[in-house]
Amino acid sequence: MLQVTLFFGWLTLVALVAAGWRGMRQRELAWQRLAEVDGRLAPQDPVRVGTRRLHRRWIWAPWALALAVATVVALVFQLSMPYVVALGLMFGLLASQIESFLAARHVAVLETQLADAIDIMIGAVGAGASVGTAIEAAITECRSPLRPYLEEVAGRIRLGDEPAEVFRSLAQRVPLETFLLFTSALSVHWEVGGKLSSTLTTVGRTIRDRIDISRRIRSNTAQSQFSTLAIVGLTYFIAVIVWRNGPDQMEDFVRSPIGSWFVAGSVILQAVGIVWMNLISKPRF
Repeated sequence: MLQVTLFFGWLTLVALVAAGWRGMRQRELAWQRLAEVDGRLAPQDPVRVGTRRLHRRWIWAPWALALAVATVVALVFQLSMPYVVALGLMFGLLASQIESFLAARHVAVLETQLADAIDIMIGAVGAGASVGTAIEAAITECRSPLRPYLEEVAGRIRLGDEPAEVFRSLAQRVPLETFLLFTSALSVHWEVGGKLSSTLTTVGRTIRDRIDISRRIRSNTAQSQFSTLAIVGLTYFIAVIVWRNGPDQMEDFVRSPIGSWFVAGSVILQAVGIVWMNLISKPRF
């Protein structure tokens, strides 16, 4: 009975946290939509505008892994329910951080390649080439993952599609602030003209400044992340020492209903702490 009560207590806590986060997100979106309708924001009611995010293809994979781990722990190792829940959540949260790291690295590669492509376009435009020719010159030098996007843009323009619509489509396919800035500059130049080389120079400098700031933030937060991992490792080191001093008492504790929920709760809280630390250290601009 106690195990069932604790299990449903944990589920209720997780559900309350998820419901609270969802409610905050819905209120934020509602304020943003009201601000778009009004056309302006009241100075006393600031609204935080969400950043554009690239679609993450494997965002479901960590939780599929968590379900598989929980199933293996329950059926093969036949551990109690607290350990099944704790190990499943721990693997899911940690795997989601790995997936988030890989997605962030993919975004960083895209933005770095875009800055390099803009530098090539600046040289081509300065030499008298058109926008289409400048994009072709950038395609010959860049690699995947940016190259397929630029090849599609150049191909659609060559086939006669409206350039402004092509640039807007690129901004929708790659929903990053840097790509929005790049495509907006090209769209405005295509419609009204002007000196494109100076505009692209400013855009490229802005993109490189954003990349540099992101790297500085990651380097400054690396020490705090290492400290968090060291503290987490220290708890397991202390647990090993306690088990070496009194293995019988330790086994009785972890096998008892209350002890198993305490151990499972500490594992879950450690995983949540690592995720929280990574979330608050990510740049949002």
